Amino acid sequence: PIEGKANANVVWEEDSSEGPPSAPVRIAFVLVVHGRASRQFQRLFKAIYHTSHYYYIHIDQRSNYLHRQVQALASQYPNVRVTPWRMATIWGGASLLTMYLRSMADLITMTDWSWDFFINLSAADYPIRTNSQLVAFLSKYRDMNFIKSHGRDNARFIRKQGLDRLFFECDTHMWRLGDRKIPEGISVDGGSDWFLLNRPFVEYVINSQDDLVTNMKRFYTYTLLPAESFFHTVLENSAHCESMVDNNLRITNWNRKLGCKCQYKHIVDWCGCSPNDFKPADFHRFQQTARPTFFARKFEATVNQEIVNQLDGYLFGPMPRGTPGLQAYWESAFDEADGVATLSDTQLTLYHAFARMGLARAAASLQGDPKDDSCRYFPMGHPVSVHLYFQSDQFQGYLVKHHATNLATSKLETLETWVMPRKTYKVASPPSTFTRLQFAEIGTEWDAKERMFRNFGGLMGPMDETVGMQRWSKGPNVTVTVVWIDPTNVIAATYDILIDASAEYTHYRPPLNQPLRPGVWTIRVLHHWSPVAETRFLISPLAYMKHQPIRQEDTLKLHNGPAKNSYMEQSFHGLNPVLNIPVHPGQVEQAKRNAGLTGPALEHWVDGLVGAMWEAGDVCSTSMTGGPGTSCPVMQTCAKTPWSSLSPDPKSQLVPPHADGRIR
Repeated sequence: PIEGKANANVVWEEDSSEGPPSAPVRIAFVLVVHGRASRQFQRLFKAIYHTSHYYYIHIDQRSNYLHRQVQALASQYPNVRVTPWRMATIWGGASLLTMYLRSMADLITMTDWSWDFFINLSAADYPIRTNSQLVAFLSKYRDMNFIKSHGRDNARFIRKQGLDRLFFECDTHMWRLGDRKIPEGISVDGGSDWFLLNRPFVEYVINSQDDLVTNMKRFYTYTLLPAESFFHTVLENSAHCESMVDNNLRITNWNRKLGCKCQYKHIVDWCGCSPNDFKPADFHRFQQTARPTFFARKFEATVNQEIVNQLDGYLFGPMPRGTPGLQAYWESAFDEADGVATLSDTQLTLYHAFARMGLARAAASLQGDPKDDSCRYFPMGHPVSVHLYFQSDQFQGYLVKHHATNLATSKLETLETWVMPRKTYKVASPPSTFTRLQFAEIGTEWDAKERMFRNFGGLMGPMDETVGMQRWSKGPNVTVTVVWIDPTNVIAATYDILIDASAEYTHYRPPLNQPLRPGVWTIRVLHHWSPVAETRFLISPLAYMKHQPIRQEDTLKLHNGPAKNSYMEQSFHGLNPVLNIPVHPGQVEQAKRNAGLTGPALEHWVDGLVGAMWEAGDVCSTSMTGGPGTSCPVMQTCAKTPWSSLSPDPKSQLVPPHADGRIR
């Protein structure tokens, strides 16, 4: 322990032979959630739920879809409540501490909830021990507070944490206003903002009017990352200091080489770090017994769900054989109640195109009679919902639920279409002697921490800032050339990348002049000017502008490529003959004509381009069995397919509590 810091040692016996505690503690879990991963949240909830605990859930003000899902969840269990107020708790913001203090105040005033410990969790957490192990441990140490300190010298911590700077939160941004002094006579400490606090300390923090608490509340109102330091400082400077245990009972997956990329610069005037997501190779870390741990973070099913499946099986035993949907994961990308205004024009354009692909597939399913309209449809209105679909941790495409009128019956039906991305990466033929390149991809929303594009499937339009990514195997230092070619064979950019021996990923965003010309682009990777591999990506034309059908004056501005066809200051025109990329006048003329298209002609152009990069995997009817079914005889009911967002998913399905108080 650090000099002068109270730190009670806690003995940890994994397989204690003691029976259950005579007076088991009851826990108030405060779940702080945001985003759209409702099914992963439901799995976490199932894993930590017990009828003898309490669950108070705060959903970020900007996450309305998740708020609707969680409200439906809370209505099923008497010991679950959703905060009647919501805040936009930005990374590092003062609002996070305000939210915790307000939650604590609420919990104290709930006279029907008699809890002993406060535990905060996010939707990216998961338990690594069972509820009964946690209760047995906390019952033994019910007078303690579990909070993790930084464990390095204090002056360095204060400097790195920015505690000697004044910050102010406004318009979901933390603004740095200047320097300030640390209050005298106070031992400032901090570390992790994930903690387990006992009720007497929580009541002291909320109800005490003493100078320490009131001054610290004021000081931390203007502090970056206040929840990482406020509770530590109050605990260590108060009469409760003897109760501090320097362990927050969690394992956090820090990989600072990847996680500290100043990725919060757009939210905070400071540099921040974030933990990485766990993968199956990390599983052994949950079984360590050097110190007591009950939770771990981060888990993210769009990055890796297998580790959650492993952990779930380890804690609760495997799911029954033949359980459907075990390797599948669905995450909402859009829901009708969000409103179309939450979508970009690119997303709206492509989701409509995906729905039309499904209708074309349905029409093609009845080969033969051209007069048979039972599987022909006319699209109606905007999409109802969109989901990302994964199978065995591989992105499988988008699921778009949409309305359409059946031409045979004139009845409105709701269908769901699954579209899959086509493979676009291909190795040069004959293969190059250069073998370090493993994969190349173009996208937006590159996540340097998890080394992946967050824009799944690369839905991109003319005004997007595209990033080129390459994945490498280890080998000798080498220089490669990357060439970007637009749909009319204009060479938009070319640049060299030095790949050092240990490089695994490289990414670069060439500063291209916009708008990018719509159509299928090609990227070539060359070594000594001979081809190694190429990949293609789609810049989609926009069928919508500010969510309304686009007008010709806007298409001519957005779909004609950059001014003078020049993507950069310098022209790479001289490389066309060298790389054997001919420019055909006919192609250029056609591109000019396409730029003026609107209405059905524009949709037809969009559909042709989308069809080159995506394929309709399947289409199903959402009507319930026994209800007003679909008129198309060969169409499946969605609930009976293995892929639909309506197909069974028992691993995240909520059930009433069992006799032992659990639901998992």
